[in-house]
Amino acid sequence: MQNNSAIDNAPQGEPHLKRKLSARHLNMIAIGGSIGTGLFLASGATIATAGPGGALLAYALIGVMIYFLMTSLGELATHYPSSGAFFTYGSRYVDEGFGFALGWNYWYNWAITVAFELVAVQFIMKFWFPEIEGFYWSALFLAVIFGINALTVKGFGESEFWFSMIKVVAIVVFIAIGLFTIGKIMLDPTQSITQNWVTGDAPFVGGLQAMIGIAMIAGFSFQGTEMVGVAAGESKEPHKTIPLAIKQIFWRILLFYILCIFIIGTLVAYNDPMLLHAAKTENVALSPFTLLYEKAGFAFAASVMNAVILSAILSAGNSGMYSSTRMLYDMARQGRAPKVFAKLDRRGVPMKALYATTAVAALCFLTTFIGEEAVFNWLLNTSGMCGFIVWLGIAISHYRFRKGYLKQGHQLNDLAYRAKFFPFAPWFAFILCSLIILGQNYQALLGGQIDWLGLLSTYISIPLFLAIWLGYKWKYKTKLIPYHSMDVRPLNVDND
Repeated sequence: MQNNSAIDNAPQGEPHLKRKLSARHLNMIAIGGSIGTGLFLASGATIATAGPGGALLAYALIGVMIYFLMTSLGELATHYPSSGAFFTYGSRYVDEGFGFALGWNYWYNWAITVAFELVAVQFIMKFWFPEIEGFYWSALFLAVIFGINALTVKGFGESEFWFSMIKVVAIVVFIAIGLFTIGKIMLDPTQSITQNWVTGDAPFVGGLQAMIGIAMIAGFSFQGTEMVGVAAGESKEPHKTIPLAIKQIFWRILLFYILCIFIIGTLVAYNDPMLLHAAKTENVALSPFTLLYEKAGFAFAASVMNAVILSAILSAGNSGMYSSTRMLYDMARQGRAPKVFAKLDRRGVPMKALYATTAVAALCFLTTFIGEEAVFNWLLNTSGMCGFIVWLGIAISHYRFRKGYLKQGHQLNDLAYRAKFFPFAPWFAFILCSLIILGQNYQALLGGQIDWLGLLSTYISIPLFLAIWLGYKWKYKTKLIPYHSMDVRPLNVDND
């Protein structure tokens, strides 16, 4: 296997990826990928399903796991910054077949997430133009996302910076208004700040079963933070920018999610009819963000929030298109995907890989034949499960890398960035991810009749991943890489 970076291994004068992404670009790429429909739309569904306490605990637990995963990824990405990221780490530190399956899983994950975001566009645009078929809006936004990704990487980074900035400003304003409203309640002796936390079955509705059910939604909401690992392949001075981005990204995103869930849970009862409506895909115009703006007396809230959500969808789709395209390119460069996808144009953009990713994103057009809600839910379930498989791969790769690094006599002080809480951190992430994956739809096995369709829609990503991994192992007779023979050499990069 070729282990050198495309940037550093390209012959003089040949097109190659450009290291043009700065720390601020990395921050916003990760924020852009992880703050989208999961926060603006799905947060209401989690509170309606599990209550404010259940939702807050689920997001906090997933947030802790993401922190551990991000520190693990930080250690891997600073040591070996590659646009192949999880594919490269799985191949170098676990097993070539494992890395192969992980790479294809990640490409597929974000390609269908782009399709998911484009289906969400159809729901949003119905608010303003109910008479126009959603097909046309998906086509328009797909063309915009494709056009942005066809730019140079610096152009992509700049566009994503400003798309994400819109979301960040909207969330900060929302948090400010929410905290101001909570402050008014605390100053009013006739009202109680804990009212919606003790009403009915709150704060925990549905018990452990409900929390497991929303854990996948919470996990889907956080997906995108790992994009830093992919963007590392085109970042300036990765040994400096990646650790900085890792630290800043996690705390910002966690703060956004935890504060937003707390504010919504405090100001809107879990059994509020409006929140229940907002939890349904056909009522995405009633985002919980919109509900609180209206409660605060902003009559124009629906239009403003729909515009923000639209930009959030465009940003998340934009980041997903970038990430999946770079993964396919790097796999092709290392001989694990058709060679045609390893071609770059003169500006250093993998256009062939971009075409392939765009073709998968076109699954959004299935809404014309199947229906918007059915496609929306199918893509959500599939993408969520793929994301957890990627996180499992990060935990396993980091655990084995650290073990191999020490086994070969290297010192931890020589690492550009060292993850904390090893080995607890990767083990915690591995166990929690496994529990959520296996318990996501266990209800389908209960009762007198097994819900095979429900099982298929939830777990289809697992047999696909195993089939690719085991099929590769069977064909190429690969084995688990021993610690003593693992290639743990760092990758030295130039800032081109």
